[in-house]
Amino acid sequence: MKIEIWSDFVCPFCYIGKTRLEQAIERFPEKLDVDIEYKSFELDPNAPKYSGVSINESLAKKYNMSIEQAKAANEQIGEQAKAVGLDFVFDTMKPGNTFDAHRISKYAATVGREAEFVNTMLYNYFTLSKDVSDKDTLLAITNELGFDQEKVQAILNDETIHADLVRQDEAEAQQLGITGVPFFVINKKYAISGAQPIETFMQALEKVAEEENNQLQHLNFEQGSFCDGDNCN
Repeated sequence: MKIEIWSDFVCPFCYIGKTRLEQAIERFPEKLDVDIEYKSFELDPNAPKYSGVSINESLAKKYNMSIEQAKAANEQIGEQAKAVGLDFVFDTMKPGNTFDAHRISKYAATVGREAEFVNTMLYNYFTLSKDVSDKDTLLAITNELGFDQEKVQAILNDETIHADLVRQDEAEAQQLGITGVPFFVINKKYAISGAQPIETFMQALEKVAEEENNQLQHLNFEQGSFCDGDNCN
């Protein structure tokens, strides 16, 4: 079973949705042979590097709400994260541009370490409050993973390296009508939008395991939580 996941490293529901999918696979009564491929999706391709503005301040300014309202909204997302064993530290998160991280993810895929890199990046951003837009931070994270530092440095020094692969993913997302993430495509036949409940993912896995269909179709579930631009619902 091939599952493609469009996501971004600063998307809370991408982390939650991915974790729910993984837990659904673990709970599935039968052993599933699942190949997961991560597809790049930048919530804001024009986002600057981290500027020192907190995610609560950024959210409050963008949607004309108070800091208290922004914190309350993020706390609700944090509760969903806790339910699947994740710890989101919104007060110290450092939002920024994710293009370099996506390019390194493409390199990680070439050495069979894509899933490990994605998991590490999400944990570093949401729990450890690392600045994933910072080149030195990316070097430190990849060094801890044992990645070839000369190759990582070359990628960070040249914005054209693996840029085409990131843009291909984003172009494919546009063709599929993907406007928010996470977005899951199973066997290029079934599509699931948003961070659905674990039970919903299990239903989808069961359906895909039992049926063959030659046409991509949205599974008939309620809209799950997702991020669109800077807005997470």
